[in-house]
Amino acid sequence: MAGNDWINSYLEAILDVGPGLNDAKTSLLLRERGRFSPTRYFVEEVITGFDETDLHRSWVRAAATRSPQERNTRLENMCWRIWNLARKKKEIEGEEAQRMSKRRLERERGRREATADMSEDFSEGEKGGDVISDFSAHGDSIRGRMPRISSVDAMETWASQHKEKKLYIVLIRHELNFYALSYPFLMSLHGLIRGENMELGRDSDTGGQVKYVVELARALGTMPGVYRVDLLSRQVSSPEVDWSYGEPTEMLTSRSSEGFMHEIGESSGSYIIRIPFGPKDKYIPKELLWPHIPEFVDGALSHIIQMSKVLGEQIGEGQPIWPISIHGHYADAGDSAALLSGALNVPMLFTGHSLGRDKLEQLLKQGRQSREEINVSYKIMRRIEAEELSLDNSEIVITSTRQEIEEQWRLYDGFDPILERKLRARIRRNVSCYGRFMPRMLTIPPGMEFHHIVPHDGDMDGEMEGNEDNSSSPDPPIWPEIMRFFSNPRKPMILALARPDPKKNITTLVKAFGECRPLRELANLTLIMGNRDGIDEMSSTNASLLMSILKLIDKYDLYGQVAYPKHHKQSDVPDIYRLAAKTKGVFINPAFIEPFGLTLIEAAAYGLPMVATKNGGPVDIHRVLDNGLLIDPHDQKSIADALLKLVADKQLWARCRQNGLKNIHLFSWPEHCKTYLSRILSCRPRHPQWKRSDDGFENSESDSPGDSLRDIQDISLNLRLSMEGEKNEGSGTLDNALNSEETALDGKSKLENAVFSWSKGIVREMRKSGSMEKGDQNTSASKFPALRRRKHIFVIAVDCDTITDLLDVIQKVFVAAGKDGTAASIGFILSTALTISEIHSLLVSGGLSPTDFDAFICNSGSDLYYPSMNSEDSPSGLPFVVDLDYHLHIEYRWGGEGLRKTLVRWAAKTIDKRGENEEQIVTEDEQRSTTYCFAFNARNPILVPPVKELRKVMRIQSLRCNVIYCQNGMKLHVIPVLASRSQALRYLYIRWGTDLSNMVVFAGESGDTDYEGLLGGVHKTVILKGLCSSAHNHLHANRNYPLEDVVAFDSPNIVQTTEGCSSNDIRASLGKLGVLKG
Repeated sequence: MAGNDWINSYLEAILDVGPGLNDAKTSLLLRERGRFSPTRYFVEEVITGFDETDLHRSWVRAAATRSPQERNTRLENMCWRIWNLARKKKEIEGEEAQRMSKRRLERERGRREATADMSEDFSEGEKGGDVISDFSAHGDSIRGRMPRISSVDAMETWASQHKEKKLYIVLIRHELNFYALSYPFLMSLHGLIRGENMELGRDSDTGGQVKYVVELARALGTMPGVYRVDLLSRQVSSPEVDWSYGEPTEMLTSRSSEGFMHEIGESSGSYIIRIPFGPKDKYIPKELLWPHIPEFVDGALSHIIQMSKVLGEQIGEGQPIWPISIHGHYADAGDSAALLSGALNVPMLFTGHSLGRDKLEQLLKQGRQSREEINVSYKIMRRIEAEELSLDNSEIVITSTRQEIEEQWRLYDGFDPILERKLRARIRRNVSCYGRFMPRMLTIPPGMEFHHIVPHDGDMDGEMEGNEDNSSSPDPPIWPEIMRFFSNPRKPMILALARPDPKKNITTLVKAFGECRPLRELANLTLIMGNRDGIDEMSSTNASLLMSILKLIDKYDLYGQVAYPKHHKQSDVPDIYRLAAKTKGVFINPAFIEPFGLTLIEAAAYGLPMVATKNGGPVDIHRVLDNGLLIDPHDQKSIADALLKLVADKQLWARCRQNGLKNIHLFSWPEHCKTYLSRILSCRPRHPQWKRSDDGFENSESDSPGDSLRDIQDISLNLRLSMEGEKNEGSGTLDNALNSEETALDGKSKLENAVFSWSKGIVREMRKSGSMEKGDQNTSASKFPALRRRKHIFVIAVDCDTITDLLDVIQKVFVAAGKDGTAASIGFILSTALTISEIHSLLVSGGLSPTDFDAFICNSGSDLYYPSMNSEDSPSGLPFVVDLDYHLHIEYRWGGEGLRKTLVRWAAKTIDKRGENEEQIVTEDEQRSTTYCFAFNARNPILVPPVKELRKVMRIQSLRCNVIYCQNGMKLHVIPVLASRSQALRYLYIRWGTDLSNMVVFAGESGDTDYEGLLGGVHKTVILKGLCSSAHNHLHANRNYPLEDVVAFDSPNIVQTTEGCSSNDIRASLGKLGVLKG
């Protein structure tokens, strides 16, 4: 590899300088004699390199040395290196074996516990009890599941069935996004993405995934029922890249006239939407994007809300059109899609493309870097956590091959194929899974565009004769470049198209060809191995591989039978396929492992039979196309026999060609999109469910009591609708198998009465004033709905150890904001892990009124309250009203009682064995627990297991939740996976239009384990120095990745106060942010 060149440079220095030896009999490390010796430097310093890729090359250099003494020194160096390699590899293999053994035990234990929980009433469930609703946890409709459409003849039928739908789809590739009439949404964050002239291969972030997502968005936009597709990506305005990547919007035009274009609307079609986030004038690699993801999420959320309004006006009769799904591509976009899906309450899809755990295993096997070094280089642990979070939130995970599911996804805590089958069996029997959820894994191969492909039916001889009569159709320029290598260009061509990488196994192919005389007599071999100018300019690995191939050609005397052109363009590839098909040739992919094998589909589209590895994606392709043979890539004879069989048997060749052409449409983009959309439509539809007036989307400066009254009426109506809906809902879905509180309906009635009495009180007050003009903003009547009319919202989210400290912070923020009756343009939100009763006690002890705040985010983000005018009608008897819409927003995938039982069982196993008597470290706190927050007490925070371990235990048992240590580790909260304090702020933005960029979050130097989520995004952040600086260190000591990997501390939106953080310091910090004048 190119990364190993430095090893050879030291070897070359040794050869150039000489060994520097004075005594041949002394030890190698004692021969320096007071002067620099490159030999000693190599042994002592370079020996820490663990990659043996260039050992053979180094040995050749050493063996070619003339002096025996010098040669022995070189070989001695290599012995040291080989010994060190062997030792390190044994260590790595031992550590890996221990990790895998531990993982198997954890998974088996989790699987047994999950099965035991679910087996308690399995027989009763089979008899009809414990029935779940029409929609399973996997998003499939049990009563009416949409079948896969796999025939081109059925396309028109499918189109007629869905042409009336108007989907909005969003795709995310941290540089992508999409909507549809059924509005799907795609995201792809990293790399350079544009519709035309894609710079594939420009860097490691701009590869085949970019082409895949752009073509998917383009194809979805042509499907019946899809109105708009948005592909969200990053806006890059940098002199390093083309100006087109800085354009905020780019429309993707359809390349095929055969698509099922629906009626074109004003905003219909497929678009690339570029969201600005991260460094504004710099193109950075994906590993450096992680701290900026919250900023992207907030920008994407703003775009979706605005577009839902626009689509609602165009096709929704004034009602907003929300995305039908959000689809993240790659880990960073999956992380973003999870946050957006939770904020909007819409289904999420995920495609990993390349998975972090698999990459980590491969890098560890190479032995060049430790786990810590790999994490520093690739931010691999942050990437793996993003992929686990994607599994927690996804309805569907789309893969290209079964191999990706069976060998890669099974490495993750959140997916177990065995447990997944058990859950699916229970779903088919309509039996509850007790809150356990596993995303549906679907294999949908990537599509291709075939409209421009015309398979050739003639043979080489006929073509040659035709050219004599019709010279107006010259051969493509690449043909003579290839045919000049052959002594007989009319023989069938065996074509291999791959980069010169050892994993592609080209040398074994050349050996198989060279050692099989019948094959050499019947066919030629063409190797398209990228582009090169000179071998010396290639990377060491590629150069070494090419040299090996040239030596094999010389060894077997294959001159005139093997072509290996130096250059070809991307536009030449179709012509190369055509040339191989004209000669009645064969396409071969002999790679040791091939994740998918897109070139096999391309070759089949041009009428080429295939010979391919049996490891990976080609197995799925062969199952569908049946157009060739599979081989063992390690078996040289197997490769030669398969090639000879296809080349020699013309009937078999013709049958394989015909099968490929007949079935190739199954890999077309329309077929891919039909399967894709059918699966999306089978998901349980979710979207924001409240009703509100159009002005609810605006951050109006008006404080009209009329607006306030409309908001209250909207809430009252929604409470009534939500109660009626829940009465008719039945026993609930798999994800909502909860034991509801006995007083739930009574509480809702009281809450509804409270809201109605509140609205009546407002009407009476307005009548007394004799006017509907602007009223006093400090009255409780306008406080509740005034969130969306505030110029700024100050969110106090400091995780103090004591009530006194928290009250002190609140008073300082109030003073800094100028809260003396004249600062009505600023609203306040208290965000904390406290319960609502604890918040009430806090306010009373500090002499504060609930109406001093616009909202209360409590229980670590699982509950949202507003101040109430009448405490008598409140279910809790406190002057607060709960937002039931927020509960509907976060309850999806909540494990309920099944989760609670598992947590109690886990807590019982947390034992302190240090003393004479074993004591339980974690105990359930039933008094502080609520429907959506299970609370536990920690006796000794130092001894509690890290939050990542508890999260892992829950994931292994398919329980999706958010685990948070709070109050200096003395409390543990387990809340829905869609809930958090940061997500609650996004909910307020969607529900009330409170602009996130006008929010200011006040936090300490540290905090609860959800601290990192409060710092990122488009909102401003003031870090109060001196608060929570050291008390919470033990909570964050066992993180998988440093805080700097997820928080952009150099962002202009984050400022820190001076030590002590007085009111003046806070006001000065607000001045730096441009919120207040200093």
